[in-house]
Amino acid sequence: MLAKTLVEKIWAAHCIKDLGGIEDLIYIDMHLLHEINTPQAFDRLRSAKRPVRRPDLTVATEDHNTPTRSAVALEEDKVRRKQVDLLRSNCAEFGIPLFRLGDPGQGITHVIAPEQGLVLPGTTLVCCDSHTTTHGAFAALAFGIGTSQVEHVLATQTLRFQKFKSMRVTVNNQLPEQSSAKDLALSIIRSLGTGGGIGYVIEYAGSAIRGLSMEARMTLCNMSVEAGASAGLIGVDEVTVDYLTRTISASGNPPAAEEVERWRTCVSDPGAVFDKEIVLDGAAIGESVTWGTAPYQNIHFDESVPDIDDYEEPSQRQAVQRALEYMNLKAGQSLRDIPIDKVFVGSCTNGRIEDLRTVAHILKGRSVHPNVHMIIVPGSTRVRDQAISEGMDAIFRQAGADFRQLPGCSMCCGLNEDSMRSGQRSVSTSNRNYEGRQGVNAMTHIASPAVAAASAIAGRISRVADL
Repeated sequence: MLAKTLVEKIWAAHCIKDLGGIEDLIYIDMHLLHEINTPQAFDRLRSAKRPVRRPDLTVATEDHNTPTRSAVALEEDKVRRKQVDLLRSNCAEFGIPLFRLGDPGQGITHVIAPEQGLVLPGTTLVCCDSHTTTHGAFAALAFGIGTSQVEHVLATQTLRFQKFKSMRVTVNNQLPEQSSAKDLALSIIRSLGTGGGIGYVIEYAGSAIRGLSMEARMTLCNMSVEAGASAGLIGVDEVTVDYLTRTISASGNPPAAEEVERWRTCVSDPGAVFDKEIVLDGAAIGESVTWGTAPYQNIHFDESVPDIDDYEEPSQRQAVQRALEYMNLKAGQSLRDIPIDKVFVGSCTNGRIEDLRTVAHILKGRSVHPNVHMIIVPGSTRVRDQAISEGMDAIFRQAGADFRQLPGCSMCCGLNEDSMRSGQRSVSTSNRNYEGRQGVNAMTHIASPAVAAASAIAGRISRVADL
């Protein structure tokens, strides 16, 4: 019997029909929605008089443009309120479950789905959001889709899609104690480049990956798309099984033994052949921060901001020059010499309880620098409530951080009142640092929760060891 990769197994189990050429028709197990990019899909369904085929396999939440201070702000913003109202009316009309702002269970799409046990090994999951790759941490084939594809899934619970190539990134040895999954993700993206993963599903393997918690694995898979990959995957092990068993059992219906055994089959076979193989040393992964305007433009603390003369290809030199100009940096600068105005902790990358615990541990007994506004936004109401129950809200408040009560994407995509002003500079635990991502002419440095917390205290980009 031919050895198969995990992505080949999932694809074969969900392929309804070979459409000839490079596309197949595949079945979709779970479809996630939010208020951005979905109204047009519902309009076309309505025009064609089509129902939603499986509303029970569709879940919506309000997260992208929603306020994080108070729901009153939504009432006062006509544009954002209209987007949310459309999602609410569409979900009501088509019978789709919806988590409204502030409801128990509401939060960022890619935070609430795993914590509610909606993501299972060996399944397919899609959402009109590129960071759907997060859910690959559970050995699910999860990827982002466009608005026309949203309509297709709503109407048929299927999708026409091109077959993926497979890449295995093996990370041997363990990460240094101070390095995190975010640092690992940035290092992999730097190694591959912003387009190195285009057309591929990346499967992460090796002892460093096995040593990651479930939440850390979600962070890693979340960032797969920043290397151009369509999805990220991690095969099932006991870490996966323990997390899912606890999560699903909390609902009062523990998984059957046969189901757990099925999960354990969601791994690549020994001897499976990947289209591309990369091997990295986990022990060499240092704390990383982006200096430029793309996630691959990142360096360690013992490196300096690069010079255009460090590159030979004209396109690379041009990209570096443009990034240096936009970020208002000079070649040779140290990360520690860069003062900041804002720190953002949150997003579908680092808005989970484990991330907030890291930040609380560093902030305890310390104060946020007077020149820095630090915003901490939980990824879900469950994360918020857990943080409060553990006393983190008091730690954040005493340190001078701004801990928000309503979960959402917040500063990550800059679609609500949390966006930065022109000329402001942030350290952010989110996933993208493109020009204008967090506000017009705003400058973003992506980093781990630990580096974000240390930077908030120091008033400049710093790591915990610098405090």
